[in-house]
Amino acid sequence: MKAQRIILVLCLLGLLVSTAAVAAAEMVAVANDNVNLRSGPGTKYRVTWKLGAGFPLKVLKRKGNWLRVQDFEGTIGWINRNVVNRTPHMIVKVNRKSKKRINVRSGPGTDKRIVAKAYYGVVFRTLEKKNGWVRVRHEKGVTGWIKRSLLWGF
Repeated sequence: MKAQRIILVLCLLGLLVSTAAVAAAEMVAVANDNVNLRSGPGTKYRVTWKLGAGFPLKVLKRKGNWLRVQDFEGTIGWINRNVVNRTPHMIVKVNRKSKKRINVRSGPGTDKRIVAKAYYGVVFRTLEKKNGWVRVRHEKGVTGWIKRSLLWGF
């Protein structure tokens, strides 16, 4: 009985550690416009995408000055660590292949005034997080709140 408890405790600790590691995934954002995402860790590999400033990426692996990253759609590629930073950004992840837009509000709540709308794939700088909402700023100057579940990033 005592051995079973020890095994159970060890299993639970392992689960907690692995969950914490997933929750603490390293994120970066593209520092400038027109940055290359490549098929491998080096300039000799082909460019698979051109990314814009603020585009958030999850770091999967490091190899020298290169990061293997994943975007909000699951695309995986390599980017040089010198063209990313840790300034938090988020991207609209809902309404793909749709003309529907999400609301950007004056405060954190559906009862707050709509100050702008955004399509799938629009990038925002993350300013603050509060009760399932994120205060964001778009590069064109619009600042407001978006429900966290509509966004991907950090």
